[in-house]
Amino acid sequence: MHATSVLLKDSEYRPSEDEPFMNERQVEYFKQKLLDWKEDILKESRETVTHLQAETENHPDLADRASSETDRALELRTRDRQRKLISKIDEALRRIDEGNYGYCEETGEPIGIARLEARPIATLSLEAQERHERRERVHRDD
Repeated sequence: MHATSVLLKDSEYRPSEDEPFMNERQVEYFKQKLLDWKEDILKESRETVTHLQAETENHPDLADRASSETDRALELRTRDRQRKLISKIDEALRRIDEGNYGYCEETGEPIGIARLEARPIATLSLEAQERHERRERVHRDD
């Protein structure tokens, strides 16, 4: 527990390719990054619920009503995407707990620090993701 608290206090830390991949410091860094991301999404969701509850007024003007409904639909679609994102974040946190975070599900190779920085929920290495997308395009065109 003490090592974890020491790792968290170093807010200037950024993982690099020069250190052992998924060492304790990197794992803790990505875990905290995922937890912070999840908390931000949940905070936004609470704000959306509050906003939607306050925005239940009936607009007499049809254009205002249509605009309000469009805004509401967009917010709900965004929240649905974020709900799915939270499940991916939870899945990444589970992989951290199991000790296989940061490794490609397809090849077992390291995903890479740069890719994890850009997309901490990544489950495939860049090469495996590109192969997956190429196969998807080929099957979609059929």
